[in-house]
Amino acid sequence: MSTSLSITFPAKIKIFNKRVSDPQWLQHSLIRIVVPIVLLTGWEIASRLGYIKPVILPSPSAIISTFEEMIRSGELFQHLGISIARVLQGFAIGAFVGIVLGIFIGLFKKIDQALSILLGVLRPIPIMAWIPVLILWMGIDEASKITVIAIGSFWPVLVNVIDGIKNVDRKYLEVARILEKNKFQILTKVVFPAALPNIFTGLRIGIGIAWMCVVAAEMIAATSGIGYLIMYSRELLQSDVMFVGVFSIGLTGVLIDRLLKLVEVKVLKWNVNVNN
Repeated sequence: MSTSLSITFPAKIKIFNKRVSDPQWLQHSLIRIVVPIVLLTGWEIASRLGYIKPVILPSPSAIISTFEEMIRSGELFQHLGISIARVLQGFAIGAFVGIVLGIFIGLFKKIDQALSILLGVLRPIPIMAWIPVLILWMGIDEASKITVIAIGSFWPVLVNVIDGIKNVDRKYLEVARILEKNKFQILTKVVFPAALPNIFTGLRIGIGIAWMCVVAAEMIAATSGIGYLIMYSRELLQSDVMFVGVFSIGLTGVLIDRLLKLVEVKVLKWNVNVNN
């Protein structure tokens, strides 16, 4: 264990030093940092000079101050925690159904043909159109919100699973048949590993849509959550609280996406495109 760490850690330091000494890497890193700094500085200056009304768009310093206050009071974490719990429940349901159904559709042509018209009609329906329907059917309790999230995350997972299975390189299948592998071995050793990059793409898109869905559902019918916080602060003209909620959504979305990306890199070590 200690030997592997002693080998891995210096190797990572060498890679980091190589990147830092690379002028192209430095240039790209500076661009990523400089653009947000310039935008925030211009925004702050315009706010202090009175060009921007605080009620419409508070200054970055005011938003940061409110952000710190809400963290200390625990109010922000309370609303974020409720929204994240809803997202995880809805995403787990939507992703599971999407993966299972996608596998069957990708593997069996008859199931694909039987469901093609139904899925073709349902897929273009915007998620916002489902919200009043689900509230009518389920009320404004947790079930309607979780169902909205499940529907939103279901479609990208389903589509990517189907594409991943259908686009497996035929050469791999031919080699597996030549080696006289049975159907189960072909599925587990060839088809599913080859489809995993597409499946992870669907999961990452799905979790992003799930996060957007929960905010939309909370804005319409909720008494808690980050979407409710944004709508409630808008009614009270607390624009600083409203923007704290908005930026919290963006930061949380980035963190969730990065976590999924790390899992993808760990699982798909053999995929050069992922590791790059």
